[in-house]
Amino acid sequence: MNKGCFIVFEGPDGSGKSTVSQAVYDKLKAEDWAVVLTREPGGSRIAEEIRRLILDPQNIEMDARTEALLYAASRRQHLVEKILPAVQAGKIVICDRFVDSSLAYQAYGREIGLQAVIDINEFAIEGYYPDLTIFLNIDAETGLKRLANRKDLDRLDQESLQFHQKVFAGYQQILANTKQNYIVVDASQSIEAVVTASLQIIKEFVL
Repeated sequence: MNKGCFIVFEGPDGSGKSTVSQAVYDKLKAEDWAVVLTREPGGSRIAEEIRRLILDPQNIEMDARTEALLYAASRRQHLVEKILPAVQAGKIVICDRFVDSSLAYQAYGREIGLQAVIDINEFAIEGYYPDLTIFLNIDAETGLKRLANRKDLDRLDQESLQFHQKVFAGYQQILANTKQNYIVVDASQSIEAVVTASLQIIKEFVL
């Protein structure tokens, strides 16, 4: 394959994005696909520094708009330093989260307004959106139950059920308004089933 593409996994906390994206990457890599795995916030040195600041559980005083701006700043650095060069080199970039996470968590979860979050992210990405988004769909209650045994919960993981319910509702609004190249996978299935479904989606899209 000569043409690169940008594929994003989205979903609420506990949907299995990190596990699934890693497994999909491993399987594609084993089949000699030119593939890169990355994540947001983070993905590059500066972006990872911003990630630590955003997700540190001690930063409870962080303002909602500060949080949104930091996500956009991390995204910009990640995009220009890692995502774009890889896609331009003909690679498939698989990313755990992108702009829709900011819409769900900051616009809806923090209730700071959809257009405001769209605007700061448009400034950051200059119109560069994923070629394909795979949304791992799971309700807030089930997602949080999956996180219950984790010892390293970050600042957003530790938010209230009410916050995560608003995030989930936000994602449903995004799904209702976004039709093109946005595919939903039932994340209440086993991880193996979700990985299999995601692999099939990606291969059918790319090939």
